[in-house]
Amino acid sequence: MNKNILIIAIAFISFTSCKKMLEVGPRGSLSEEQVATPDQAEGFVIAAYSQLGNDEINRAFSMYQYGNVRADDAYKGGGGINDGDVFHAMETFVTSRPDQWNYDGIWFNIYVGIRRANEGLRILNKLNAGEFPLLETRKAELRFLRGYWYLMIENLFKQVPYIDENVLPANYKLVKNNELTRDQILEKIAADFEFAAQALPAKQPEIGRVNKYAAYAFLAKTRLFQAYKQNETHAVTGIDPLLLQKVIDAADIALNSDYKLQDDFANNFLPGSFENGVEALLSVQFSSNDGAGRGRVNFGDMLTVPQGLGCCDFQKPSQTLVNAFRTSTAGIPLLDTYNDQNVNFGINTVDPRIDHTVSRPGAPWKYEPARVVTEAWSRNVPIYGVYNSMKENVSPACDCFINLAPFFGNTKARILIRYADVMLFKAEALIELGRQGDALPLINAIRRRAANSTTRLKQANGQPTSNYNVKEYVPGENISWDQATARKVLRFERRLEMALEGERFFDLVRWGIADQVMNDFFAHEKTTRSIYQSAFFKKGRDEFLPVPQNQIFWSEGLYVQNPNY
Repeated sequence: MNKNILIIAIAFISFTSCKKMLEVGPRGSLSEEQVATPDQAEGFVIAAYSQLGNDEINRAFSMYQYGNVRADDAYKGGGGINDGDVFHAMETFVTSRPDQWNYDGIWFNIYVGIRRANEGLRILNKLNAGEFPLLETRKAELRFLRGYWYLMIENLFKQVPYIDENVLPANYKLVKNNELTRDQILEKIAADFEFAAQALPAKQPEIGRVNKYAAYAFLAKTRLFQAYKQNETHAVTGIDPLLLQKVIDAADIALNSDYKLQDDFANNFLPGSFENGVEALLSVQFSSNDGAGRGRVNFGDMLTVPQGLGCCDFQKPSQTLVNAFRTSTAGIPLLDTYNDQNVNFGINTVDPRIDHTVSRPGAPWKYEPARVVTEAWSRNVPIYGVYNSMKENVSPACDCFINLAPFFGNTKARILIRYADVMLFKAEALIELGRQGDALPLINAIRRRAANSTTRLKQANGQPTSNYNVKEYVPGENISWDQATARKVLRFERRLEMALEGERFFDLVRWGIADQVMNDFFAHEKTTRSIYQSAFFKKGRDEFLPVPQNQIFWSEGLYVQNPNY
């Protein structure tokens, strides 16, 4: 981060002609004045976008390690506890350390994204609309991207340095990580999304560019996190009603657009013509055979491919998550007793979303009745069980399934935010404002879509994969609908709808219940999972990751560590 040359500019100019290469001045060093031209400006924006897909095999921007494995939705998986041992430390919390390489890696890679956005903005600020007509649109895209990265790193680490385009790279290390509070950083993030929302067009001519509705969706998400006030030890001390209303206002604009729920839940997680569909407000684009090394393949989720298809069977859905999909005879979740016994797929009824989210022996893989999952698809059954993660994965029959031996990736677009996610943001804000009656239609619309998402869920004999029974909530018939019950329902619905999409842990921290949920999870699962024998979530510490020790060294001691590390 403290390099003195503009790496991005050099990379971009390397793709221009040899003649132009001779005209750019001294080798190895370019001033901002040399690259602050309309011809070069677009390259800085593209470079900022490219970081969205630049995650690595052990540092996934999908947040599966940080949002799912660190929560009660998934076990680490792989060959055993020493296979990716730092992620085992994360899932059990007790041995999580500031000097873990993955913490330093995710911090660094997120700040690469922030720096690219800042450098692009600094270049664009030297131009005017007369020489670069798309100036305001491109500024808005860069501010969106900066907000996106800051929301991610703020939810991971909390105490982070806030650096904008006015800080030169040489001065990055002079910015403390405790100059701003969490509220102040979230306000700056919201300001970026608000600027983007107001300046961006409703539609973009190129797939993958952010539009105003995606910006409003992320603004709603930011305001929701901001509404839950935390003290210095991360405990939730209250919920701001004015910010909850801002969640609703932003969500309404995103929801009153051409976006909508997919008719079939499955369509969100299929490649090809289903990518960038009506529910995906923004997605990261991947590709192959594009001249860029081994292709623009999703490296971040490579490890989650089941062993039966390649390697390496990480992110194993937990038994607790699977049990959550069990439904009552009335077709609603067993909110309080779902985990009292393990689901029996031959007897119990379930929510169809389980067979779009989790695979199991005897069931088809990704809607292919002839391709049936077996126990051999799981790498270490005694430790991690027999379930596999499906949403981010594809069929091996797809030309989007890329062999990068010994690993396998895919080029399916990664959705960054879904229409259903925004609906649930709004429903949550309404419930916390005591308007649970207004939230009910939003939750029921999502459940209605789930009930209608069974067309592809068939076995080879044409019979349904599981026994499905999902109904809407009807107050006075199958549910009471006071605020406390509505809150419980909303939180359960978010788990079912967004399972294994990297959101669960951050939801628990926002609600202020991470310690209770995780320690209950450990107490329940340790009876069958040896990995959790010493696991314990320490309230006031484990809500956030430690500031990486390498970053403290780099700042020459300027950064302060998070509490209790």
